[in-house]
Amino acid sequence: MSCFNPYTEHNHQHCIKDALNQARVLCRNRNIRLTPLRERVLELIWQSHCPVGAYEILAELTQGESKPAQPPTVYRALDFLREQGLVHRLSSINAYIGCSHPNRPHSSCFLICTRCRTTMEIEDPAINQSLKACTDEHGFTISDTSIELAGLCTNCKTN
Repeated sequence: MSCFNPYTEHNHQHCIKDALNQARVLCRNRNIRLTPLRERVLELIWQSHCPVGAYEILAELTQGESKPAQPPTVYRALDFLREQGLVHRLSSINAYIGCSHPNRPHSSCFLICTRCRTTMEIEDPAINQSLKACTDEHGFTISDTSIELAGLCTNCKTN
């Protein structure tokens, strides 16, 4: 099982810097544009390890601006970032979280703390194998996988 643990002591600015650098390289390699707006939206998503909603992003973008961004602009940026695998959409809470490993396709499982909202993306081969076995048995082809588990994180459980 591989995952990044957001509960461990770390320099979060490093997380943001790494995410932006990975996005720039990925877009350059794919010969697609990472516009300043798309990059800013990605940066806002990576401000914490908590999911962020589109309107929260919009509020941040328009703060102090004379010409505020419009919702369709934010949604287009989010769609682009999702298509490139740079962010995930968490359907259960209608929010977005940065992808820990955008350089390769993967199925993800998200552990979402219902108290502090910190979210951890994990990959576990056993989960993927189990899903594949189940879908194969039923003749179903998976096009996208995102499992969202809500509960209490280690920090909130002990507080």
